[in-house]
Amino acid sequence: MGGNIAIIGQGYVGLPLAREAARAGHTVLGLDISERVTTALNAGRSHVDDLSDADVAEMISLGYRASTDFTELKGVDTVVICVPTPLSKDGGPDLGPVLDAASRVGENLQPGMLVVLESTTYPGTTDEEVRPLLEVNGLVAGQDFHLAFSPERIDPGNATFGPKNTPKVVGGHTPACTEAAARFYGSFVDTVVRTKGTREAEMAKLLENTYRHINIALVNEMARFCHELEIDLWDVIDAAATKPFGFQAFRPGPGVGGHCIPIDPNYLSHNVQARLGYPFRFVELAQEINATMPAYVARRVQDLLNCDGLALNGAKVLLLGVTYKPNIADTRESPADPLAKVLLSRGADLRFHDPFVESWSPNKVSVPAAGELTQALAEADVCVLLQDHRAYDLSVLAASGTRILDTRGVLRPSESVERL
Repeated sequence: MGGNIAIIGQGYVGLPLAREAARAGHTVLGLDISERVTTALNAGRSHVDDLSDADVAEMISLGYRASTDFTELKGVDTVVICVPTPLSKDGGPDLGPVLDAASRVGENLQPGMLVVLESTTYPGTTDEEVRPLLEVNGLVAGQDFHLAFSPERIDPGNATFGPKNTPKVVGGHTPACTEAAARFYGSFVDTVVRTKGTREAEMAKLLENTYRHINIALVNEMARFCHELEIDLWDVIDAAATKPFGFQAFRPGPGVGGHCIPIDPNYLSHNVQARLGYPFRFVELAQEINATMPAYVARRVQDLLNCDGLALNGAKVLLLGVTYKPNIADTRESPADPLAKVLLSRGADLRFHDPFVESWSPNKVSVPAAGELTQALAEADVCVLLQDHRAYDLSVLAASGTRILDTRGVLRPSESVERL
């Protein structure tokens, strides 16, 4: 039998979660501070890549509705907080959205409720920052209501793994809180993994993305010296990946992007420095390497232009794919942004092409969209393939004759094509 669920934050994390909960028989209320978002959702219009308008219509038929009225929290059994946690100006986590959501829940908290935080943050946030805001009216976590943390593991654009078949990690303020959260997620997630407490669940998410961040930095640094040594790193990675144990393939790119990899490891590094007084050197080094990749790509673009006796200043540069990963429309923290900044600062005549993006203004500077791809390639002095969207016909790119810097290693090297 389903319960009454409120999910705060109806974005890339909260909306897919709402769909799975609705399909499992829960009555779902989607809360968001944006009236534009809630109005569109109630009209059956999706604003995230992984859900279509038909998916939202299905949710509505199952009892889903969206609202900006947080007093409606008083009528639900379970509250899940899925709001963003961006970086603050000092490089630490900006807990403003989380604390605001927790305060709104605290104002409307009822005995017996389950409250789960999914927003990525540093260890201790659930117990030290969120819990006091929930207990403001005298209800006590672990006695009067349940409190838990369950890190979001949404991978936008992943057709294989979604909220239902991705194992769900849960850690409660008390063992009883853990079990309450496990029962809730177990109603629509195939596998639930229990941790000892909230801190372990919080740290698990940071470990996952710090692992990726560091290994991406490793291959990004290898890409630089392999190029100088005339070694095809992509071939090296393919060879190493044949080992059936002890190796996981990571591939270089123009930088890191999205809402997790560039941000989550910094939460951990900031927390270690603030609490323990010493740096997390692996994370800081990885951040330094990955942050310099856009400038390295710009230098490689300049080298390709030099082959034709052209300067970067005034050259027609075409960027293909400006989202942070292939086959989605999300440009958050895309490595294309800092690359554009470098190229524009050096006088490049920049254009972009992306089947998922109509307009693009990196660093608040509007970059013109190119027209038809074949014509755009013909007009460009050099092209940079940043994301290998499925919509791109790689054979057309390779046969264009335009100099191409392939940052994804999907094109065969030739006189006109060079890999990162």
